[in-house]
Amino acid sequence: MKSAKYTSLGEINVTSLVDVILVLLIIFMITAPLLRSGMSVDLPQSMAKEIDPKESIVLTVDKGGALFWDREQITLTVLRERLEKRKVSNRLKPLLLQGDKEALYGYVIDVMDIIKELGIGKLGLVLKPRQR
Repeated sequence: MKSAKYTSLGEINVTSLVDVILVLLIIFMITAPLLRSGMSVDLPQSMAKEIDPKESIVLTVDKGGALFWDREQITLTVLRERLEKRKVSNRLKPLLLQGDKEALYGYVIDVMDIIKELGIGKLGLVLKPRQR
């Protein structure tokens, strides 16, 4: 009897493997953008109460960059002095900052910088609710 000789082939047929990889690549390319934008999130609701303007200090920056403490026009230096005095005497009410939408961004940031430098954490921004 003759023994069967097996010869090894020098090539491996990868056509099926390439087909599977291409199908997976197409599936990932189609589903990847959908995963980022298709997520629906139910956001929590806030139970925070509105701050009474009578119990707070309203700082206003108008479109010209003028700063007002309630209705009195002041400078940034005066603002710093008043806030320092009230912080030391522990008579600091919550601050409400309202900036005109046409005011330069830098004016509002200057006021916020002073408040941050003094370590005052009670700052609220006054906004108008959007009309739907």
